[in-house]
Amino acid sequence: MAELDQSRLPASDPHSGVVPILDFGSQTAQLIARRVREAGVYAVLVHPSISADALRAMHPKGIILSGGPSSVYDEGAPTMDAGVLRLGVPVLGICYGMQIACRHLGATVERAADREFGRASLTVHDRRGLFHAVPAQSTVWMSHGDQISGLAGAGLEATASTATCPYAAVRSADGLFHGVQFHPEVTHTPHGSDMIRNFLYEICGCSGGWRMAGFAEHQAKKIRERVGDSRVVCGLSGGVDSSVAAALIHRAVGDRLTCVFVDNGLLRKNERDLVEATFRDHFRIDLRVIDASAAFLRDLEGVEDPQEKRRRIGHRFIEVFKRAASDLPDARFLAQGTLYPDVIESGHGHAGHSANIKLHHNVGGLPEELGFELIEPLRDLFKDEVRNLGEVLGVPGQIVWRHPFPGPGLAVRVLGAVTPERLAVLRDCDEILLEEIIAAELYRKTSQVFAVLLPIRSVGVMGDGRTYENVVAVRAVESQDFMTADWARIPFDVLARISNRIINEVRGVNRVVYDISSKPPSTIEWE
Repeated sequence: MAELDQSRLPASDPHSGVVPILDFGSQTAQLIARRVREAGVYAVLVHPSISADALRAMHPKGIILSGGPSSVYDEGAPTMDAGVLRLGVPVLGICYGMQIACRHLGATVERAADREFGRASLTVHDRRGLFHAVPAQSTVWMSHGDQISGLAGAGLEATASTATCPYAAVRSADGLFHGVQFHPEVTHTPHGSDMIRNFLYEICGCSGGWRMAGFAEHQAKKIRERVGDSRVVCGLSGGVDSSVAAALIHRAVGDRLTCVFVDNGLLRKNERDLVEATFRDHFRIDLRVIDASAAFLRDLEGVEDPQEKRRRIGHRFIEVFKRAASDLPDARFLAQGTLYPDVIESGHGHAGHSANIKLHHNVGGLPEELGFELIEPLRDLFKDEVRNLGEVLGVPGQIVWRHPFPGPGLAVRVLGAVTPERLAVLRDCDEILLEEIIAAELYRKTSQVFAVLLPIRSVGVMGDGRTYENVVAVRAVESQDFMTADWARIPFDVLARISNRIINEVRGVNRVVYDISSKPPSTIEWE
């Protein structure tokens, strides 16, 4: 198991305490954190090997143990400090988290004779505490092949069961440990949010005082203390993440922040103008704009492989950023708008089991290249929380609610060779697409909408002549956290207008297709 870096542990929030979540590698660990925060309590994910002493130092109101893909009896399976269960703090174990805790307490965990995957009917035997106001018969979502098979000597009692799982929920005699075999964090458990709120308020005694305004002040204070009299450099992309990070750091250190915006020639239409107006005119931030578009496009000439595109773009960006940073001799810190899903999908999850899906996120090597110390004030937030924070900080709505944009820009939406001509075609298509989505009042109802220029041509008929021109794909998804996404059901009449306008108004396009794949198995971006 990876060594725990204690310096990465966030301080507890002073407004309402903190509920640490030991992340055993569950795909829904971040969803547990979302549910706790939605209930008004600050939650943070930590490595499962965190010591009881380190948890005690965080002054937790409660502790949650997440699910995970392992079996507790497998060699090398993630485990935990048994002292966590002796801190005198309420603990909620979910699925694997329940099993590992119950095993430490002396219960038996075995492979189930009947595995449970999907919806199950839960019978609640004790409606106090965790199940307060929860119906005696309730639907829950199960996903397990192991389960508790005996409680003898463990000091535990069953509080709920299913037809095949007699210990679907348990409680310790002192009421400090509660375990559930099902997943209360998912929407398929209709009363799951009630159970989580019961744990937080009925059992842990949380006050529910955590709000984004408090988070902003807490983070600004931490940034001020860390930065001191030094200067912070922030690389602006024009997206919501880097913009909100810049606004938060500006609140903390004022004119000791310098933002650098690199025009790489791969931007959306009018993006540079929007960034300059927002950060120079609205926030009065020291903004340095560098036009390096010619160099970036020269680097991409003839390159079709998406990973090679990213590599060249990243290499050139570091060179450009180095030159900009050399003009700021007192700069010691580099700020990045890294979010929690970025960390997970880049293979930096707390439990050390996450696959490296994304290679173009901010968690790469730029700080080491430049000798900066890294500041990532949004690292433990989800996208919707970042938007909320942006509103608290006064970031204009046209940026706060802007859909995500990939780090390599349009280079990974122009499939195949990247040329100024193909970029121009894509920009025009993308502008029309967004105009129609906004006009149909679908922009805030979708999470990401964009056009992709495909590396193929198709036969068409325009007027009395035959054409052989470009194909454009439209991609629209709905997602809460961008870890998973479903394709958006855009009304047919809206899709018809989009297709009609693109084909009629953008020279060189004669076919528009709509992408109806979800993540997983697909990714949101095409490259």
